[in-house]
Amino acid sequence: MTATLPTPTSEAQVHSNRLRDFIHQDIAAQGGWIPFSRFMELALYAPGLGYYSAGARKFGAAGDFVTAPEISPLFGRTLARQIAEVMAQSAPHIIELGAGSGKLAADVLGELERLDCLPQSYAILEVSADLRERQQALLRERFSHLVDRVHWLDALPENISGALIANEVLDALPVHLVHWRAATALPSPASGRGAGGEGRHSTARPLSPTPLPEGVRGQVLFERGVASENNNFVWQERLIENTALLQAAQQASVPDGYLSEISLATRGLIGSLCERLSKGVLLFIDYGFGTGEYYHAQRSQGTLMCHYRHHAHDDPFFLPGLQDITAHVDFTAVAESAIDSGAHLLGYTTQAYFLINCGITELLQDTAPENLRDYLPLSAQLQKLTSPAEMGELFKVIALGKGIEEPLRGFISGDKSRLL
Repeated sequence: MTATLPTPTSEAQVHSNRLRDFIHQDIAAQGGWIPFSRFMELALYAPGLGYYSAGARKFGAAGDFVTAPEISPLFGRTLARQIAEVMAQSAPHIIELGAGSGKLAADVLGELERLDCLPQSYAILEVSADLRERQQALLRERFSHLVDRVHWLDALPENISGALIANEVLDALPVHLVHWRAATALPSPASGRGAGGEGRHSTARPLSPTPLPEGVRGQVLFERGVASENNNFVWQERLIENTALLQAAQQASVPDGYLSEISLATRGLIGSLCERLSKGVLLFIDYGFGTGEYYHAQRSQGTLMCHYRHHAHDDPFFLPGLQDITAHVDFTAVAESAIDSGAHLLGYTTQAYFLINCGITELLQDTAPENLRDYLPLSAQLQKLTSPAEMGELFKVIALGKGIEEPLRGFISGDKSRLL
């Protein structure tokens, strides 16, 4: 599949080779094997080399994918209506995680200014220095009179109040790969290759033969990781040794041979945010499912997906540093992590229901249908954001909070919390 993808420039190829060498060195330093979560972390976030840490353009037509804020200003404007309601019940502060190009922040601030309910502060936590510079430039250009309200964070604050938003952040957090095998179906001695091989569907093997305890029957849980072989990355599996990962994997009821992702990083982030939250709402928008759908039979090979120059494929070893690597979100795990950390589940629904509940169709009506030049593009954008065939059903919105008494308007109809 990757053979048909666009060829990178020589400069981009050199950058990818540098990251590839860096990951091989890390594998060697770790004894010849790293969990896939470590590979994904380095591929996306290695300082100066990872996909999100380096300077390549990622969003929009010139990048690798398009997010909802890039599709239409209606997305941010509609989200602002929910944020205004949250701030009225808690505190006039907003935190955005992973602000991308800065487009969402700009649209939210613009709408809140129109509603005469600007926050006292809009804080952005961004791990990419390059993206931070782009965000600062955009917001200075559009809202020079609001620069005193916007600032950037290097770490999560100890106390969070007001509204925290994160659009397509959880899907880019590192995931572990778990393979549920029958005790009698030990891995093949053949190695599974990537970056020129068969991608994540290839056969995998343990780093060394791992004897099973005497009398073991039923399922045996392996973690799929990455090793080096002839300067290539190859898949290799080991019995799970990470206690937290083993406990999470044992909770899934899946058939033998099932391969899927578990994000301990997501569970850790949600727990940390909820522990810091004093009063307010955490809003996460991303693609994914509740556990029942997440481990559906049709996803027996997981949900791992890579995005390169608007092409989607399943080989995470292809051009490290030049492509995004994502996995769908297990929203049941998100909700459980929040509840375990003292927060409440305030709502869970599709992006379509959320946007319609918050008034996206009314915002469209602000533009006269007779004004075809402006109305037709906005109408098409609304369709893309809400249509079941586009982003409307796959993308979900989950609200977690503390100290919020009134129901949130984004979930007044179509709430799907029962599916978690």
